[in-house]
Amino acid sequence: MDSIPVTNKAAGEPLTTKSKVLETGASATQDFRPISQICAHLNAFHAYVDEPGRCVEANHYCSHLNEDIRQCILYDSPEPNARLIGIEYMVSPRIYSTLPPEERKLWHSHVFEVKSGMLIMPQPSVVPASAWEVAETKEMEDVIHIYGKVYHLWQTDRGDKVPMGEPKLMTSYTESGQFEFEKMVGERDERFGSDWRRKKELREGIAELDVHPDADATWKTKQ
Repeated sequence: MDSIPVTNKAAGEPLTTKSKVLETGASATQDFRPISQICAHLNAFHAYVDEPGRCVEANHYCSHLNEDIRQCILYDSPEPNARLIGIEYMVSPRIYSTLPPEERKLWHSHVFEVKSGMLIMPQPSVVPASAWEVAETKEMEDVIHIYGKVYHLWQTDRGDKVPMGEPKLMTSYTESGQFEFEKMVGERDERFGSDWRRKKELREGIAELDVHPDADATWKTKQ
């Protein structure tokens, strides 16, 4: 591994001209229908279930499978050369309530993510802030009521140059004291031109989910 160069923070040679030509040709001629269904870019933070002190920022690109199930691809950045680091599935309370008790413990709620302003939909530069705030708040009204199960496949936070080891079950946060909220979220906001305090204020009126007692098991175990 030491003799292999690092490109884009991953082990491997830069793309050759041949690879670039093939990539361009494929994008012009092939039909990427599953990917074209992606309808939302969300950004938030995840914690490792087996090591909750470790925090990872994740960019979620999500699509609706139906009204009860969403599926998201997770990347370490919103840039074209981003590394795919995991996946997240989101289900409605109706689906969640049908799951076996042990399965329900693998899922987390999104109430704190939404109400704290930590979860955002990064604003496109072409959309006015006032219009985007309305659209984002509407999206948060839906997300606050669903449960997520997320696995990270690439531990980029420890500097891995390729995906190493088994998939890691992740969870979300349920209160600000569980990680360096103002530092981590503040630094993220600076990059995206966002403001968690403003979003928290806008979301005060969003009705909260009555979270199932089996969800967010990581934090209940620690307590």
